[in-house]
Amino acid sequence: MDEIRKKAASKAQRVGFGAQQSRCRGTMGRMTDDTNDGKVVLPEHVRVRFCPSPTGTPHVGMVRTALFNWAEARHTHGTFVFRIEDTDAARDTQESFDQILEALKWLGIDWDEGVDVGGPNGPYLQSERGDIYADVAQKLLKAGYAYESYSTSEEIEARNIANGRPKAFGYDGYDRTLTDEQRQAFRDEGRKPALRIRMPEEDIAFNDLIRGRIEFKAGSVPDYVIVRPNGDPLYTLTNPVDDAMMNINVVLRGEDLLSSTPRQIVLYQYLIKLGIAKEMPLFGHMPYVMGQGKKKLSKRDPESNLFLHREHGFIREGLLNYLALLGWSIGAEQDVFSMDEMIKHFDVRDVKANPAHFDIDKAIAINAEHIRMLEPQDFLNRSVPYLHRDDVVSADSWDALTTREQRILHAAAPLVQTRVRLLGEVSGMVGSLLSNAGYIEPEADARKQLKASAGEVLAKAIEVLESASSDDWKTDTLHELLTKALVNEGGYKPRLAFGPIRVAVSGRRVSPPLFESMEIIGKDVTLARLRGLQNHL
Repeated sequence: MDEIRKKAASKAQRVGFGAQQSRCRGTMGRMTDDTNDGKVVLPEHVRVRFCPSPTGTPHVGMVRTALFNWAEARHTHGTFVFRIEDTDAARDTQESFDQILEALKWLGIDWDEGVDVGGPNGPYLQSERGDIYADVAQKLLKAGYAYESYSTSEEIEARNIANGRPKAFGYDGYDRTLTDEQRQAFRDEGRKPALRIRMPEEDIAFNDLIRGRIEFKAGSVPDYVIVRPNGDPLYTLTNPVDDAMMNINVVLRGEDLLSSTPRQIVLYQYLIKLGIAKEMPLFGHMPYVMGQGKKKLSKRDPESNLFLHREHGFIREGLLNYLALLGWSIGAEQDVFSMDEMIKHFDVRDVKANPAHFDIDKAIAINAEHIRMLEPQDFLNRSVPYLHRDDVVSADSWDALTTREQRILHAAAPLVQTRVRLLGEVSGMVGSLLSNAGYIEPEADARKQLKASAGEVLAKAIEVLESASSDDWKTDTLHELLTKALVNEGGYKPRLAFGPIRVAVSGRRVSPPLFESMEIIGKDVTLARLRGLQNHL
């Protein structure tokens, strides 16, 4: 094994691996000059990318990666490239591809080059770049940076056991020194080779934009496969080649890809030698997003599903604001901010390396703040699809609603907008206002709060309200009438006086303000609901 490594090191020197390290940002040893504040210097024109695989429903980890890359590009007036890594035919789906585009467009994350936009470095689908990968692989092989590997996984395991190593120790470099005759013998057996990159026998270090200096000791990363025996290129080849040819100079990605970075650094060094890459990119690895139980948030966890959050009623401003907090902050005392504010202040070098915890309660609270900041008509426009989904209104767009529905929702908006946290909660708040029903069955928690005095309270309220004229059916007048009759004269505490009326009017324990609701639904419906609850006690 040592002899193999010595020969490999000698070969690396012959192909000139270390000759240009000093001019390449992000290679062995010191990779950048630092500014006075200790931060790695960014390129003059930042080019970042987002390159998901279409293998499932978009999840919050994916979106955060897109968000941080987008924010860095917008903050630095750089370029944001969006491409799709769709070379896994067994797992990639058109549905997932469409969902990724839908997610980015819903969130307002736009891109400068890439899918559906075009640009000078296309195509932007990996499935359309096969000839490019094949050409690069052959150049790597011809230059000696890659070599043919005929070992099967069973043979590698057997050699590890025979040499006293764990069975799963990994590839042992066996094929590095095969002679032409040995390779021909394998071909004669009908074997087809994989292509492996020849890793150098030296430490690999780089300055991570988020984590600082990271080192991988010589020999800790084995020679790795870039092309399968059937000719299919692997991520280990396609990703760096695409980055190189698209002139990506800042790579921001998840912590789970950190272990692949030394491989990419080495391949980049070879690509520079071949004239395929211009320079080594800077790397920044964002922290894990943790779910419940301090475990890494899986794409299968419900709180990870982007569209499930949208279904519940998150608005894009609220969700993006919260995702931005998963590793970054605009300031110690400011959790709520707009995307314009994020762009103004974002610097990937300020992202924290510690794992970020996804707290759904905090996410909902931040979403509520953003809902309150919407213009009233914008709030209504966004709420209507949820109201239609829940069979509360007749159409899924504001302009298609009836005049009555628009009138009631206009009146209800200032009562509801400050009380909901998610747009999915609007239906429960306004459903009773839009309904003409004379009786609304109380929800379980609402009925539970009714006390023995509820019948007496409802009877007295009906008596007082029957005498009120339609012209006097206003919020302030109703408040005065019922307060005088039930609290001042009747001696009921406000909770006992108004609780049964609220349950009768809305069917809920929590509802829009009571007297405003009574004004909106009118005298006839209000009295009918009071009598309805009275008859169902």
